Amino acid sequence: MSATTRTYVVTGAASGIGKATAELLRSQGQTVIGVDLHDTDITVDLTTDEGRTTMIDRVTELSGGVVDGVLAVAGLSAPIVATAAVNYYGALATLEGLRPLLTKSDAPRAVAVASMASLQPADDALLDAFEHGTEEQALARATELAGAGPEVGYIIYSTSKRALAKWIRRNAPSPEWAGAGIPLNAIAPGVVLTPMTADLVATEEGRKQLTEQVPMPLGGPFGPEVAADLLVWLSGVENSRLCGQVIFIDGGSDAVIRGDSTW
Repeated sequence: MSATTRTYVVTGAASGIGKATAELLRSQGQTVIGVDLHDTDITVDLTTDEGRTTMIDRVTELSGGVVDGVLAVAGLSAPIVATAAVNYYGALATLEGLRPLLTKSDAPRAVAVASMASLQPADDALLDAFEHGTEEQALARATELAGAGPEVGYIIYSTSKRALAKWIRRNAPSPEWAGAGIPLNAIAPGVVLTPMTADLVATEEGRKQLTEQVPMPLGGPFGPEVAADLLVWLSGVENSRLCGQVIFIDGGSDAVIRGDSTW
């Protein structure tokens, strides 16, 4: 158990990376307020304004008004409109809505989960709506993409994760985050073995196709506990200076895809 118990909010805490992260934090003696659609401390739908508002109110109540770490993990990869709503707007509502509670911590930290899919093709109209338009406009474009079938609809996922990663980069150095002493960062996982990806890796054909789309030369797909380890460190006291970093924990996908074009 840690010498000083910290209070963490983890969205998506009922499954996958969020569940692994919540379990790891609790095993270290930390206080965790889990948020998800079911089987956790706060049951809300982060695709809705009502759900987001309820989350903030309930976290404020359960935490006593002070939160040390916010981990915006909740997300979807399905080719549906809800993916746009939760991956981008749900994450921003979590980070921005709980930021006032972080400012009352002696060592506040915030982390989001992007994806290596942020390197995959994005829809320009949807990305523009995320960055410069309204949620209504973004969801209208997502509806069009989803209506074109799953192969087209998948771009909702990659676009939402790119928009989230860009938001982290833009906002982390700002007075509201860095200026308030809050390190804000993200991780960008490769293929993680969770219920969300079970169908993709169930067959040899699926695994082969996935490897072509997401090259992971260092060990291939991995369990959610690998991502959880990094999330826990980023949201811990030890991380005092990382700011606006999107850390690709992807078995080498970023290095293969982008090479030395970024550093």
